Amino acid sequence: MWAPFVARTGGDAPDLPGFGASAKPNDGDYSFRALGRWVSDYTRGLESFSLVVHDWGAVGLLTAMERPEAIERLVIIDAVPFLPGYRWHQIARVWRTPVAGELFMGLSTKWGFKMLAKKQSRTEVPEDVLDAGVDRIWKHFDHGTQRAILRLYRSAPEPALAEAGRDLRKITAPALIVWGAEEPYIHPKFAQGYADALGGPAEVHVVEGAGHWPWYEQPSVLDRVASFLTG
Repeated sequence: MWAPFVARTGGDAPDLPGFGASAKPNDGDYSFRALGRWVSDYTRGLESFSLVVHDWGAVGLLTAMERPEAIERLVIIDAVPFLPGYRWHQIARVWRTPVAGELFMGLSTKWGFKMLAKKQSRTEVPEDVLDAGVDRIWKHFDHGTQRAILRLYRSAPEPALAEAGRDLRKITAPALIVWGAEEPYIHPKFAQGYADALGGPAEVHVVEGAGHWPWYEQPSVLDRVASFLTG
């Protein structure tokens, strides 16, 4: 998913614990606070770095609030809002509900995942591209990741998200906030919300004709982000 960015800008794209190829122990702490601590540990040896976050990659902002002086540039793409006024989308509310969330995960199918991916897009992604993307994600959508998702979402009631972002103003690095205009889960108003909450210069780029993963639907997003990071 991040390979096109890394090819252009260098850097690293780790899988968070519980996701992708990372470890998924049964007794793991997959709360958003724990994942934020993991990012802090992962970057502790770096004196400075740029940070690009998408969706739950927003936990990286917890690190940025802890060490704002280390952040050179920040890119936020359709990220979970650590801001007041957000309400979880319908699927997240199911995941946050005991028993219902487990049933949802247990009944998940690759076909259903593909339909969900289509909902997250607002353009006609070529079928072979969509199939390849779903194949890569489904490969790691095992019981460990399903468990991690449920624990992550259940750790995050809306008031806790807003509280987590109370120090966003400490982040003074130049920021680019990118959002799909047709984002089905996180309203584009939160792009400006992040810009207003940060303590430094922030540019908002709302991408027409794009949903949750705007760089897949509008390749110019990749150019915009790479230019910002290397500029």
